[in-house]
Amino acid sequence: MRCPSCTSRDVGKIGANQYYCWNCFAEFNVSGDEVRVYEVAEDGSLIVVDQANHADVEFGTGA
Repeated sequence: MRCPSCTSRDVGKIGANQYYCWNCFAEFNVSGDEVRVYEVAEDGSLIVVDQANHADVEFGTGA
């Protein structure tokens, strides 16, 4: 899987359909064809990032 924000493959699963990118520190979730990207605030809350600027998520084995 690639990060929809920076296209890095350094992505980990943190919950059901929820992922975290260790490269750009974005959190995102996938629901069908919809991808929502969040910035993690200093207090741990999530801030929605404008989705229009993100590449498509690529699913795969991570190899």
